[in-house]
Parts: sequence; C-alpha cells; structure tokens
Amino acid sequence: MCARDILIRGTVQGVGFRPYIYRLAREHSLSGWVANQKDGVHVRVEGSHEALEAFTSALIPDAPPAAHISALEVKHAEPSGFREFFIRESERTGRPTVRISPDLPVCDECLAELFDETNPRYLYPYINCTNCGPRFSVIESLPYDRCRTTMRHWSMDELCDSQYHNPLDRRFHAQPVACPNCGPHYLLEDGDGVCYGDRESIDRTVQILRAGAIVAVKGIGGYHLSCDAANAATVQAMRERKFRKQKPFAVMVRDVEVARRLVELSPAALDLLTSTARPIVLAPGRVQLAGVAPENSELGIMLPYAPLHHLLFAFGAPEVLVMTSANRSSEPIAFRDDEARRTLTGLADAFLVGERPIARRVDDSVARAGVFGPAILRRSRGYAPDAVGAFPTKRPILAVGADLKNTITLVVDGQAFTSQHIGDLDHYEALASFRQTLKDLLDMYAIDPTKLTVAHDIHPQYASTLTALALPAQAHVSVQHHRAHVASVLAERGEWERRVIGVSFDGTGYGEDGTIWGGEFFAGSLRDGFTRVGHLRPAYLPGGDAAAAFPVQCAAGFLTDLPGLPDLMEAPFQFPGRYRSATELVCKRVRTFSTTSVGRLFDTAAALLGFTGEITFEGQAAIWLEQLAGDTKCDLPLFDFTLSDNVLDFRPMLVQMARDRYAGAEVRDISRRFHRSLAYATARLVKSLSEDHGTDIVALSGGVFQNELLLAELRGMLEQTRLTAWTNAAVPTNDGGISLGQAALAVANVA
Repeated sequence: MCARDILIRGTVQGVGFRPYIYRLAREHSLSGWVANQKDGVHVRVEGSHEALEAFTSALIPDAPPAAHISALEVKHAEPSGFREFFIRESERTGRPTVRISPDLPVCDECLAELFDETNPRYLYPYINCTNCGPRFSVIESLPYDRCRTTMRHWSMDELCDSQYHNPLDRRFHAQPVACPNCGPHYLLEDGDGVCYGDRESIDRTVQILRAGAIVAVKGIGGYHLSCDAANAATVQAMRERKFRKQKPFAVMVRDVEVARRLVELSPAALDLLTSTARPIVLAPGRVQLAGVAPENSELGIMLPYAPLHHLLFAFGAPEVLVMTSANRSSEPIAFRDDEARRTLTGLADAFLVGERPIARRVDDSVARAGVFGPAILRRSRGYAPDAVGAFPTKRPILAVGADLKNTITLVVDGQAFTSQHIGDLDHYEALASFRQTLKDLLDMYAIDPTKLTVAHDIHPQYASTLTALALPAQAHVSVQHHRAHVASVLAERGEWERRVIGVSFDGTGYGEDGTIWGGEFFAGSLRDGFTRVGHLRPAYLPGGDAAAAFPVQCAAGFLTDLPGLPDLMEAPFQFPGRYRSATELVCKRVRTFSTTSVGRLFDTAAALLGFTGEITFEGQAAIWLEQLAGDTKCDLPLFDFTLSDNVLDFRPMLVQMARDRYAGAEVRDISRRFHRSLAYATARLVKSLSEDHGTDIVALSGGVFQNELLLAELRGMLEQTRLTAWTNAAVPTNDGGISLGQAALAVANVA
C-alpha cells in the first residue's frame, strides 16, 4: 500500500474538479479524499503503486474542459488506511489563493436537456452544471459555495438537491444549480405591463424584437440592448438613443453558419469564436448591415453563450441581433435591475428581466485572430478574473491601472489576477465600479490593505492614482505608463531576467519630464527596469488631451513650420477653421504641450488624407486610416522618415504625404506608404538599439499596436533582421494591460 498527497493549483474550483477526482479515484480503486482548500484542490490517494501512477498520469489530460491547471505538486505520504474515497467539505479558514473561474458558456449536455421535452429543465433559461454557467458574475465571496453566491436566495428542491449531493452526477456541487420548480425565472416589462413566466416572457420578447423595437435583455454580466440587426431604422434609433454616433455595434448570431455569411472566418477566428470565453470576435465583413458598423470593414460577432440566448433564437428571434452594452455612450453597462430601469428608460422599449442577481458587472470580451495569434482587445467575461501571470513574490501587490480602459491586478501568493474591464474613470459610475472592484478583490482574497504594495501611474491627477494613494498600504510605487505597457508583455511570459528592447506606441501617457509621451523605446528587463533610449520627435499638441477629438487640431501641432506644405485650407484638404485656430495657439505657445505620441501622429496622417471631422470614439481616425490602406500593393516606395540620435523624425514624411495628395495620388496608396514607412523607421531604430544593448527580443505594446497592418509590416521587417517580436496575448495591448505591467514593475520594490 502506497499513498500520495497532491495539490492542484489553477482554475480548479467550481468547474467540476472534485467529482472528476472522485470518479477517477474510483476507476483506479483508490481510497482517500479530495477537498477544496484556500490554495487549490487537495487530494490524498492510497492504493497500489501502479494505480497511483495511472491516477497521477491521467490527472491533467483528462481534466474537465473548464479547468486550467497551473501547478501540480505530488508528495509521497504514509498511508492512513482509508477504506473508500470521499469528498470533504470546503476549508473555510485562512486566506484564499485559489483562482476563480470565469463565467462559462452553456455546455452541449445542458443544451440538449434545454430542448428535451422530457427533461425537467426543458426550456429553463437558468440551466447549468459543473461544466458551464455563471461563476465570477455570481460569486460574492470565497470559498465558492452556494451560500456565497447570488443563488443563496433559492433553496434547492428534491431533484436539484439529489443531483447537487451526488458525486457521480455532473451537477455535483454546481453552485448555481436550479430548475423551474425551485429557481429564478424571467419576466418581461413593457408598456402593456408585466408578462410572467419564462416561456411567455421570451416569446413576447421575440415578438417585440421582430416588430422593430429595442429590448433591454439581462444576461450573465449585465444588460444588453438588443434589436434586429437587419432593421436599419431600429439600429439608427438605437444610435440616437444611446448617443453613439458611429462606433460599431456588436452582433450576436444564431450559429456559426450565420457567422460565416456575415464575416470571413479564418480557422483562428473560428477557434476564438467557439472558445469557452465566447468573446466578441472582430473579423472582416462579407456584407453590410446598415448602421451596425458604419464605414468599418470589420464586424464584431459573437455566438449565444447563455441558455437565454439560445432560447431567444429557438423562439424565432432574428438570426442576427445587435447585442450592445446597455448604457448611454461610454457609461458602464447596467447590471442591477433598478439601475437598468432608471438609466435605460427611453433607450429600451421593453425589459427582459431575470430574477437572479448579478454580483458585479462583467462586459463581453473583445478579441481578434491577430498577426501574432489571438489578441484580446477587451478582457472581461470568459477571461476574467483568471490569473495572467506567475510572479516571484509572496507579498501581496495591488496595481490600479490607468484611467482609460481601466483594469486592476491583484497579486496573491505569486499569482497575478487581472480584473474584468472596468472602463474610463472619468465617468462617475465607472469610478464607483473601480472602487467596488478594489474592495471586491481585497475582500475575496482576505487581503489586509496595510500589508499591500500598491502600484499606480505617475500621473498625479489620475483618479486611479489618487485612489491608490488614499489606501493605507505598506508601500506605494509609481510606475510610468509606457514602461508598464512594455512590462506587461514580459509579465505574461514570466520573463523576469530577459533584456529586451521595448516599444510603446499609444495616444497619451504622462512622461517623467512632464510632457505627453506615446512613441517610446526602452532597453532593460523586469528585474532591472527600463531605460528610455529613443522616442518619436516631439511635436506640439494645441489644447492638450482635447486635441485627441479633432485630427486637424493634432495636425496643427505636427505640421506647424514645416516647409513646402500646400495650402491645407484649400482643396483637396479643405481643413476647417479649427486648424487655423489651433495653429495660432501653437505659434503663440498658448495652451500648447509637447508630445511624442504616435497615436496623435496617426491622427495627423488621417487628417491629411481626409478625416477632418470630429472623432466620435477612441481610435476612430487611426482605424479609418488603417482600413483606408486596405489590401493595396505593398511594393510602394517609402516616405522619408529620418532617424537621428535615436529620435524618429516624422517631418519629411508628412510633407511628402501632403504633396502627394495635392498632386492627386490615391489616398489608399498614401495610407499604405505611411504604415510601411513608420514600420520601417521603427525596425531600423530597434535593430540599432538591439545591437547597442545586446538583445534580439523586441516587446511591442500600447494601443497603436492594435493596428494589424502596422504589426504585419513591422513583424516582417523585424524577421529580416533576425529579431523576435513579442506582443500581449493574455491582456490587452491597450491600457487594459497597464495594471499587469505596473504590478510586475512593483516586484522589485517588494523583493
């Protein structure tokens, strides 16, 4: 007789792991026990040496699909003489360090039951099991037990109770388990009153959608505003009600076949679309849905992931539904019923309300099959709050992120947990959500704030910075924005000693010299920090951050005093009067700031090629510029983008762009040449810096690197110089990844 103690770390609680261990142990005739504890799943197994070897070998390859094992520790032990294998109760003492499972899409087995007329859960919109269903959006505290979820309000009936306590049933300890007899239900509220009953309310919702109305639909992590994506008038009405002028809407499609008709689905994009995260996937569009994604060649699509979504389509909803966050433009998604009724009245014609409360708002994630593999643009439902890195520290670290696209990272026992997307903290509700998320994470992992190291941006007026400094932490660490971008790439990979050349291109970030950075080159490592070794030539930014809303205002700062420019107020440019006013500010140096922002360089290039109006959503001009280039030939000559003393000088390029357009060159060709020229200049500087600092690794991060054309050009050029490029994969390359980088750079302060 032999014995082993096994500790399994990772996402192993709330995903059917204990019943899996129970069944596996019984298959191999082993005795002992399995239990959820604060640091993972603990297993004691006793039996023959051969049986223990077979059991241990099968643990990882046969694990439940929703489980993610990060570490497996096996120790030999003295047998205790257990006669059978059993499941112990969860440990409820000490500080938890276990990973919380993200919310999971409904599984195939539950879907089959959902549409099986003989099943007790036939057409029940809250069907779930240990392999699927809500997790993060219903958890109120750890350990993950029903009494600590929003399902604590419903007592299980005999059917659910028997399945919940049967280790051989796939609903064993499925905390949100319910059925029509004992669980929550849906109801519909509209101008005619309240329609009760799951089937009745869903059927009525479908009728309303088909009639051309807008419905607020309560989902897993919040409410969506939904309408028929093929009804142009309704889509336009939604835009007007949300004050969302041009930013694309995401759509939910009935199935993969409908998705294929709408977009070009590469194998990688299909894998993303059908993955357990079920994100919104950006892909090239095949057809135009009027008003859904105006002047945009990509469409964001997602598949049904909640039982309710499948029921809507089964009851006859249009096969393509707009499914956009239920809010007014830029505000956080509504997730509480009273909040939805208060804030969405006037936006929605009806409310499909689910009785199960949502513990916290969790937006849909957004991803694409990128040049370097799957790229996450917004990390939320399906991904958060899973760990994104392993850190060489036992000290707790809290990183509060940036004020745009905010996320928070908490490091517990060396595991870095990054929160769901919170949003832009200049909105009161987003700031309130940010503070609540801080409290959530610290409470969930039982962290004493006085023992924390808190990392924050160096910007002295960021709301996140001020909140961080108000915490009674053991230490506060300020981290420069663009260094955090580069650090996030290495933190994902666990590369603590590797020296790299880091390239951080974005729109805005507070520099150490008090100016606005955004085109930065660094050399160094996570362990030793990063030294700024190059940058874009500084330009003027009239009006500061306000210029980001008007490409011609940015252009005034980048083009002032450039010799040989044609008259930009005349055809074909026809810049509006704002350009002249901004130029006067620059000349007088009034409300004018210095910037090295590549994001603002993109805005300037867009203005020269015809984008002379106001930006209605972040990155709009840059997206327009990228899509303008399209699939034009790539053998066009480069513009002059000079390099001197590790400074990239854009001035000759902008003059040539303006002259070419004035001479009648195709704007798509000019756009393509702009992208190639920037990529070539970047690759030249990186190659020089890599030789100076003895590294062949380049880390690319920052919002500008969401541009797939720029990435593709740069990757090809770097490969020719035998340099290897790394980008973000686990967190967004935009500011949604900043908190991870901040946490990583804080490690040196707690070592």
